[in-house]
Amino acid sequence: MRFGARLTLAVIALAALATACGVPQESGPQDSGPQSHTAVDCEPYARYGEHPGTKVTVYAENRDREADLFEETWADFADCTGIDVQYEGDGEFEAQIQLRVDGGSAPDVAFFPQPGLLERFARAGNLKPASAGVVALAKQGWSADWNSYATVNGTLYGTPLVANVKSFVWYSPKFFRDRGLSVPRTWAELMAVTEKVAASGVKPWCAGIESAEATGWPVTDWIEDVLLRQQGTDVYDQWVAHEIPFNDPRVISAMDTVGSVLKNDRYANGGFGPARSMASISFQEAGTPVLSGDCAMHRQASFYADIWPKGTEIGPDEDVYAFLLPGTDPDHRPVLGGGVFTAVFADRPEVRAFQEYLASADFANARMKKGPFVSANKGVDPANAATPVDRLSIQLLQDPGTQFRFDGSDLMPASVGAGTFWKGAVDWIGGASTRQVADSIERSWPSP
Repeated sequence: MRFGARLTLAVIALAALATACGVPQESGPQDSGPQSHTAVDCEPYARYGEHPGTKVTVYAENRDREADLFEETWADFADCTGIDVQYEGDGEFEAQIQLRVDGGSAPDVAFFPQPGLLERFARAGNLKPASAGVVALAKQGWSADWNSYATVNGTLYGTPLVANVKSFVWYSPKFFRDRGLSVPRTWAELMAVTEKVAASGVKPWCAGIESAEATGWPVTDWIEDVLLRQQGTDVYDQWVAHEIPFNDPRVISAMDTVGSVLKNDRYANGGFGPARSMASISFQEAGTPVLSGDCAMHRQASFYADIWPKGTEIGPDEDVYAFLLPGTDPDHRPVLGGGVFTAVFADRPEVRAFQEYLASADFANARMKKGPFVSANKGVDPANAATPVDRLSIQLLQDPGTQFRFDGSDLMPASVGAGTFWKGAVDWIGGASTRQVADSIERSWPSP
């Protein structure tokens, strides 16, 4: 999910983020406004032309600090091209974007936290196909898999803006050292650490799944991650595409595995209460018990790096760090991830120029230097990453040995992925049985 859901988040996001993935926060419309050309080197932006007196509206779910960092990143571009980039962040983006389009007030540019949502607008004829310049940047910057997420019927409509790695477990290195715990390399080792922490009187896992309109997505991420590890990429792909039913026995098994952690009062919810308390805990605050030692581990995306309380240091010898959620084989690296995609509703020169800038490695590198941010662009330099976990994320995304798969709920039809799956996850945490929830989601799948 987001990242920013999800995205965010979430991360993303979040931020990411995620996600599923953006990072819902409070805010409202923001306007970068006209700026002075003083001390700005405009040579890097010459390729985008000059568009004095023009305006581009941007609509997304990213708000507060995340929105500020986006605006700071494209400020020089706006200054040098003469484009007034007007940004608005909305925590109810998924619901409101449809209303805006139906009402004839679509933004020029939108940041979509789910490929399935982008696809819906593309199929409806609302989005404009990517320009030749954007297509060239997409082929240069991203793998065929990443580009496929914004391709509908063979036509590219957008490019990845933000990426996030969802398969991380955040922990306190000091907590692990003090208790003689090692970072687990297999699922069996992870469960051994879980049991050892529980036996010491500390609930090993903390979680929070409240996320306004997107409540439930952190649970769907857990299920997707475990299914990917238990059954591999082929079964995962078949499930996401509904080539096997949502309630396939292999999916039921993955859900029960997750339930053995998240629905277990002995293992969760550290720092907050019984396991089902996570339904009322926001995903943003869910990891904070790791800092106080009231919980040992928190599974959340890379964009969570930007959500830890101010002053939290990230690194292998710092306040918090992260390891990749292990599977059965330490030599295989399944990675669940998410992202945000840029697409446009208008076909004006200034809109195309802005979309091309957002698709460039220059934008991604500049954004990374300002704070936590992950991009899957091949032109991104991991050295520009703001945190060690961001650097690890980029290295994983750029590693050809990584088995990357996009967040399943973000690829499913929106009525399922951002609807019955999220809602079913909440019901499940609240006490509904695995079979009951999986059967209900299967029945909700739209007919071909």
